[in-house]
Amino acid sequence: MSAHCMLTGARPGFGNRVSHSHRRTSRRFDPNIQSKRYWLPSEGRYVRLRLSARGIRTVDAIGVEAAVARVRARGVRV
Repeated sequence: MSAHCMLTGARPGFGNRVSHSHRRTSRRFDPNIQSKRYWLPSEGRYVRLRLSARGIRTVDAIGVEAAVARVRARGVRV
């Protein structure tokens, strides 16, 4: 599975490594993806979400029910 956030949709960015001699080679900037388990009271079960650090802060702000609703609206199976 690629490094992307289920909630915010953050995906890797691409750029160049620049050496001391100024040679350029391609590289990836991966988002800070964490696997986190949340209790979903409406379904009486835990859900495991792969979230970026910003996604975790979003869940803290809006609540797990609203966050799971947003993830499902994106078409991701939870």
